[in-house]
Amino acid sequence: MATPRCLLFDCDGTLVDSEPLLAAEMAESLTQAGLPFSPSDYMGEFRGARFCNIVAELQRRHGSIDPQRLSHSEGEMRRRLADRIDNELLPLPGVREALDALGDFPRAVVSNGPESKIRAGLRATGLAEAFGDNLFSGYTANCWKPDPCLYLHAASIMGYRADECLAIDDAIVGVKAALAAGMRVVHLNRFPDVEATPDGAISISNMHQLPTVIGRLLLPQVATT
Repeated sequence: MATPRCLLFDCDGTLVDSEPLLAAEMAESLTQAGLPFSPSDYMGEFRGARFCNIVAELQRRHGSIDPQRLSHSEGEMRRRLADRIDNELLPLPGVREALDALGDFPRAVVSNGPESKIRAGLRATGLAEAFGDNLFSGYTANCWKPDPCLYLHAASIMGYRADECLAIDDAIVGVKAALAAGMRVVHLNRFPDVEATPDGAISISNMHQLPTVIGRLLLPQVATT
């Protein structure tokens, strides 16, 4: 596989610590709407999944809910979440240091979330300048992980082949999407007791380790020059 030339970062749970906020707001919203759900359900089973897919699965298990009720509930959830992102969100430990150390690489954010949410999270954590407008949302591309199309779309727009890109993702759906796209993948596995890194991906437990991992991937190229 080619030496990595472009870095593609997931956002939620990889760059910013938004998942506990999302899990809490989602649990309150869905439970009030009549679909029993807890923060641990999101973190354990549904992390990284699209909201509509989570709702569909919960309705399969618990019965259908009035669409208008669900729509209102989702709107309130996203309003509360946006407020918490603006006021409470933090970057994951080691993210700033990793981005500084890897400053020579072209990079982008590739997320299942809406672009407005991506921008809000990066802005709130002071990471917006690190990526500029290199933001790729499933809602904009109209394709979502675990389908590889979102990562392939980002690579194409960034101007690189898939095998020239390194994806960094914390969620299994994202790791599988990038592997299916033919990319090198680093799995930020912050829950190793309950989550196994898929075959073919490199596992790290924190973002402080990322520059060292990428440095090792560059060694074959260095040795031949």
